[in-house]
Amino acid sequence: MSAAPAPGEGAAPARHRARLFLRHNSLGLSFLAAFLLALTGQAVAGHAEFNNQLVADGMAPVGFGAYLTTSDFGVDVMENWQSEYLQFFLYIFATVYLLQRGSPESKELGKAGTESDRDQMVGEHATDDSPRWAAATGWRAAVYSRSLGLVMGTVFLLSWLAQSVTGVAAYNEQQLRRLQAPVSWTEYLSSADFWSRTLQNWQSELLAVASMAILAIYLRQRGSPESKPVGAAHSATGVEG
Repeated sequence: MSAAPAPGEGAAPARHRARLFLRHNSLGLSFLAAFLLALTGQAVAGHAEFNNQLVADGMAPVGFGAYLTTSDFGVDVMENWQSEYLQFFLYIFATVYLLQRGSPESKELGKAGTESDRDQMVGEHATDDSPRWAAATGWRAAVYSRSLGLVMGTVFLLSWLAQSVTGVAAYNEQQLRRLQAPVSWTEYLSSADFWSRTLQNWQSELLAVASMAILAIYLRQRGSPESKPVGAAHSATGVEG
């Protein structure tokens, strides 16, 4: 008959598994935690600014919980989300065909395009470790082989739609405070407010992508997969550190 485990003995493997999970998922978990902190900070600062504007307009301030349900908070969040997902959507699809000599953000110069089934390990070239749909044919293979870009594009469109809906609500609140007539959703889509909110985010995201692709040709970050090895030639393309 086996001896019962000593008190606390079973907790050690559990702690080890927890530490291993945190170590193996530290990149995603760290950025998710930073996102939540930034979102909280935005909500706190936005609440204070929103109440300052209400007081200036001779209206009563609102509580923090009530502010989180306002169109002002919603449009501020959505206009940032849509631009971020647009950046990834464009970058994912653009890097299939477009190249940047010397950049680790680009594929190798001779690999523009969707590449062969053998290179992509799809269909009959799938391995035992490949995702199940990688070995499929027909529409499943077509969808899965583009699933990352499709999901990013879908999230972009949905968040852009949410920006327009919350944006027109926030815009009409301002219109009513000024004793001016509200506008319809379709009218708002052609307004300067909507496109100013949209384009001020798009231009910053596109500049950031271009800067990363070009600066990574000449600059290095030791140990980062977003950089080439420190000693790699400036002309080395598609090489990660």
